[in-house]
Amino acid sequence: MIDFRKIPPKIGYYLAGFADGEGSFMIVFRKRTDYRFPWKVSLAFNVSNRDKVILALFKRYLQCGTLRQRPDGVWYYEVNNLRALQENVVPFFERYRFLSAKKKRDFSLFKQALAIVAAGEHTTLQGVERLLALRRRMNDGGKRKYTDEEILQALRGGSSEAIRRAPHGHDPETGRRRRSVGDDMVQPPGQPGAPKGDKPEMERVKGSERS
Repeated sequence: MIDFRKIPPKIGYYLAGFADGEGSFMIVFRKRTDYRFPWKVSLAFNVSNRDKVILALFKRYLQCGTLRQRPDGVWYYEVNNLRALQENVVPFFERYRFLSAKKKRDFSLFKQALAIVAAGEHTTLQGVERLLALRRRMNDGGKRKYTDEEILQALRGGSSEAIRRAPHGHDPETGRRRRSVGDDMVQPPGQPGAPKGDKPEMERVKGSERS
């Protein structure tokens, strides 16, 4: 949980303004060929810049996330752990608000996506359809690695039925018994053993600073 007593207001507003112009809220689908459920859904907030000092302020005052340098020299700050997004990132930007209509819209849609994932609905066809509808409205549409049609076609091949038949106590994505900790599970906030998040898929990194 974020501690606002450690955040000077001028820093909070500065970071909110910087994220308003340079930050992104993302709904990411990664293809999985070894799972019954063919997609791993990840949510993320990220900011990239050549100035490491500014991004280090995000890591310090949001009190979560990872800071890495890409091969092209650009620094990349990302939070993709569900608990950190809900308990740190969302409260931070609810207190230090965005000014642009675009970022306000994206933030509101992102919070809806968080609620879907936290409820476990991202492992159902209906939940994925809702996430795709939100994704289409975020970041001005943007270019996606996988289109809505590709994602839905893979799901309608029978995976959604496998999800509904998953035995109690088993992970609906894998069909195996649930683990208390796992890189491939998104756990609701408040549960012990929530993962620290995945590395971004977009690049190999030269160095890493992890909270």
